[in-house]
Amino acid sequence: QVTLVESGGGLVQAGGSLRLSCAAPRTITSVFRANVMGWYRQAPGKQRELVASITGSGTTIYADSVKGRFTISRDNSRKTVTLQMTSLKPEDTAIYYCNARDVSDSWGQGTQVTVSS
Repeated sequence: QVTLVESGGGLVQAGGSLRLSCAAPRTITSVFRANVMGWYRQAPGKQRELVASITGSGTTIYADSVKGRFTISRDNSRKTVTLQMTSLKPEDTAIYYCNARDVSDSWGQGTQVTVSS
């Protein structure tokens, strides 16, 4: 299990930008690097869905709905993963969760992102 601490999020107008960060301060670097890090989101009444993920070597996957607008990155030495969100839309409103996946899943506490129209 990896302890994940999220920051960022908040309220923004449509077209704006936000940056989410996730840190794993209690995890040793080699373990962090072995985890696929991801951001998921869950809107009210909907299932949790993958937004973006990144492997330890930097291979990324994005949901079709965020391609070209969101960028995921990681710093293995600092044990952090970041989601830069631009051109935000009201439909991006959700609770965003950081995820670490190796042989098991670890989740952050979630951070609210609200995009007003």
